[in-house]
Amino acid sequence: MRFKVAALQFTVIAVSLIFAAAANARTINLVGFGDSLMAGYQLPAGNGFPEKLQAALKAKGLDVTVANAGVSGDTTAAGLARIDWSVPDGTDGVILELGANDALRGIPPEESEKNLDQMIIRLKERGIAVLLAGMMAPPNMGADYAARFNPIYQKLSEKHGLPLYAFFLDGVALEPGLKLEDGMHPNAKGIDVMVEKMAPAVTNFVETISSVKK
Repeated sequence: MRFKVAALQFTVIAVSLIFAAAANARTINLVGFGDSLMAGYQLPAGNGFPEKLQAALKAKGLDVTVANAGVSGDTTAAGLARIDWSVPDGTDGVILELGANDALRGIPPEESEKNLDQMIIRLKERGIAVLLAGMMAPPNMGADYAARFNPIYQKLSEKHGLPLYAFFLDGVALEPGLKLEDGMHPNAKGIDVMVEKMAPAVTNFVETISSVKK
């Protein structure tokens, strides 16, 4: 009889621990905030970077959602104008990817840096973690422009203590077969390469958020 009682007590405790663990675990909600590179320009629905990243993270066993808040054509100024309402309450982390259109339009890098800085400040004020995705100026903008533009992401990462993924188009930018006919935007295979390369950084980002949210 004592054995049965002890076994029953052990079962109750084990079940309680399982339910407690389930209660403590919760979905981490990310937002991919950026321009056409994030939005999935000219790709079928569900084939953009956020959607494929979410699938890759879930395949790793992570309970994560990645909302797509990319808008084609956005500059850092446009992103700053919409960041408050495009990133909903309940967001745990933002993958911030903007600046490519600034460089294409020759916007002074100092303005881009200020806009990104303000976006980061606003997100941090809301308790939202930020993973900064870097960009590089196109070669046709010249060496002087690149020398002013390219370092801004590292500077912001160091200033705010943010994780930085150095180049959002890593593995794709120099591969014509991974881009659309415009030679600028990734095709579906290009998105797959981007996701594969960035997934480890995002996994670390998610794990950091999870440890803080416990």
